Amino acid sequence: MVEVFTGRTLLNKDGEFVDPEEALRNKVVGIYFSAGWCPPCRDFTPILCDFYTELVEETEPPAQFEIVFISSDKSADDMVEYYHDMHGDWLALPWTDDYKHELKQRYKITAVPKLVIVKENGDVITDKGRKQIRDRGLACFRSWLDAAEIFQNFKG
Repeated sequence: MVEVFTGRTLLNKDGEFVDPEEALRNKVVGIYFSAGWCPPCRDFTPILCDFYTELVEETEPPAQFEIVFISSDKSADDMVEYYHDMHGDWLALPWTDDYKHELKQRYKITAVPKLVIVKENGDVITDKGRKQIRDRGLACFRSWLDAAEIFQNFKG
């Protein structure tokens, strides 16, 4: 399980609380720092949606990948609107959880969008997830999976 979110509660797009231990177990996790007010974020989020959909929703068995959205929006309402309008069917840290500030420090986030790919223990595989997806598409997932040191069922 991604230790980064131990003891936290995440949300799904239906607004339901999700236990990160269950949702993130044995997966490569993309921590997506983004905001609706940010034009480069609004440009990249649909690309990330396509990437996620192909890997997780259109692959059998689903790829061992999950995204957790960390909002830099100016209000909870802004976050919810951006999350619902533009994001894929992945998870989010609630806007009210101040842990987002700790995460930004831990992963040295100075600007958004930023997609940090991490192992189960929270160690960084790459902090250039956005660039790798743009440059290599689905092929980058295989290298992340190999670096993640998890049990693999991915055949792609």
